[in-house]
Amino acid sequence: MKTPKYFQKQNELSRLLSPISVIYAALTALRLKTKKPYHASIPVVCVGNILAGGVGKTPVSIAIAKLLIKSGKNPFFISRGYGGNLSGVLVDTKAHTARDVGDEPLILARTAPTVVCKDRAKAAKIAEENGADVLIMDDGFQNPTLKKDVSFLVFNGETGIGNGKILPAGPLRESLKSGLKRADGVLMIEKDKTNLLEKIDKPCYEVYIKEENPQNITQKVLAFAGIGYPMKFYNSLMKCGLTIAKTYDFEDHHFYGRAELNALIDEARQEDLALFTTMKDFVKIPTDLQPHFNVLNISAEIKNEKALFDFLANKGIC
Repeated sequence: MKTPKYFQKQNELSRLLSPISVIYAALTALRLKTKKPYHASIPVVCVGNILAGGVGKTPVSIAIAKLLIKSGKNPFFISRGYGGNLSGVLVDTKAHTARDVGDEPLILARTAPTVVCKDRAKAAKIAEENGADVLIMDDGFQNPTLKKDVSFLVFNGETGIGNGKILPAGPLRESLKSGLKRADGVLMIEKDKTNLLEKIDKPCYEVYIKEENPQNITQKVLAFAGIGYPMKFYNSLMKCGLTIAKTYDFEDHHFYGRAELNALIDEARQEDLALFTTMKDFVKIPTDLQPHFNVLNISAEIKNEKALFDFLANKGIC
């Protein structure tokens, strides 16, 4: 779904939906309390959030995996594989498509082996059997089926926790207070513009997103994205010095039809615009059409990587 505008600021609709939020929060708490988790034989690091929609977990998960690899570990990602048809498989980037395993697992698998399974406990077992010595859960903070040894909450400094209300009245899957009770640390992407850190008493590590214009393109841009907060992507393009002429927002995890993609190609050609999208969207484009599209390369950089390494080491992760 597209992120509703009222998620950021309270209005009459968010106030009307507040009673349903109470029920949603109660059901989440009940599910977390009643499920018995599987205890893996290897450490589990969860990179999650308490907000619906994207906050940047995937690049942060990749940065943590690279840190662990650098320390000599053999991390595996485990993912639900949202939008994919397969479950209980190791991702093969040469054989699998986004329709098979989902968009994010294809990106994760470029850094470390990735298991896609709707059952996180089963995913952990598959990773254990294939030689993993640490697991990274990309999302799954509210999933109670696998015991986590370390849980990080990821926040975006631009949006914070929005209007602070729980679904469907706001973007939160649970309250900030309940989420922080189960979290070991916080990863804040970019500068905290909403003063959220004033409410957080957990270790916090600053993360910065590095953007790269792949071919130093100077044309004006037609940009499109199927992510939770498309504006985050458009802002990144502008930070690279690109000028955006047009944008198109699609549903999060949207799968593109050839007609949609050809229409974008034709429009960009007619108006002499460079087509830009996210990597998450690019992996869902048929290979024969990919040459028409540019991807903004982004990576997450942890400001004090040594401090995060020491934190993980003290927790027995590395």
